[in-house]
Amino acid sequence: MEQRKNFAILGNDDVCQICQLTTVTDGLRRKVRVVAESPAMHALLRRAAPMAAADASVIILGESGTGKEVLARTLHENSPRRRQPFVAVNVAALPTELLESELFGHVKGAFTGALAARRGLMEAAAGGTLFLDEIAEMPLPLQAKLLRALQDGEVRRVGDTQAFSVDVRVICATHRDLRSQVERGLFREDLYYRLKVFSLTVPPLRERREDILPLTRVFLELESRANAVLTPDAERALVQHRWPGNVRELANAVKHGVALSLGGAITSSHLPDDVLQPAPSRPADAPVVLRPLAEVEREHVLHVLQACGGRPSEAARVLGIGRNTLWRKLRGYGVAIDG
Repeated sequence: MEQRKNFAILGNDDVCQICQLTTVTDGLRRKVRVVAESPAMHALLRRAAPMAAADASVIILGESGTGKEVLARTLHENSPRRRQPFVAVNVAALPTELLESELFGHVKGAFTGALAARRGLMEAAAGGTLFLDEIAEMPLPLQAKLLRALQDGEVRRVGDTQAFSVDVRVICATHRDLRSQVERGLFREDLYYRLKVFSLTVPPLRERREDILPLTRVFLELESRANAVLTPDAERALVQHRWPGNVRELANAVKHGVALSLGGAITSSHLPDDVLQPAPSRPADAPVVLRPLAEVEREHVLHVLQACGGRPSEAARVLGIGRNTLWRKLRGYGVAIDG
């Protein structure tokens, strides 16, 4: 698994005076503090507070780099499960063929290289919380297995014939529009509704500018520069930037400024060029996202298959391709089809 992010989302006390949530959580390397001085973050934390005490699953939405994992850790820290493990996995970071084993574990000899039995992350999170980051990237066949595990509360290791019960709370996150993914046939509707008992959306940094300078102070502290001085022009540049990379981009900008200032005051000249230069204007009719042809084709093929009730012969007819060609494409997408 990749190293956990340390992006803070709140003040100087351990308990938020607005929502009464504990706002300091444990990361792998250091404590993580929630930062929320903006009305948008106040509203988010008020909404999150009762969800933390519940035991139902949560989907956290928001752009990349907004601090979704920090919010997930905050929910866990304020839940009855807080003394049990918080296990995080980035679904998009693992190859499809390894993801099932990572989640559910495997028995010895289940596949080439399985020299010993290994427990999965759901088992490792037993009693606690499993955080599935980038859940929208999970292959459809594995979505079905995850749904079964969540509905039955049972896990079966790869290559095993026996299942065993696991008590775990699942919190998911994605930067995609998950409802749209369902409509396009890229995400199972039944899994979507199984996960979406609660939903939270972390606002982008450009919509909570009151948090920019407080977050900057947190990152300076992490860089051992808690007493560092930012000149007015540096503060102005930070507040005015649109932060397309959100909190993650801000953290990197602070690192950049600390490195170039050589221990002195941090001025605007020490900040990255992207922060100082205004974003280029984009024509109103320009596409928001340019996507690879393979991705567009995959989306369309799965949408047609879903619209045809999962019948490959009918889907092949609508697509104007041979049935064998459709099967080859589906195998490449990791989709198993019967009949």
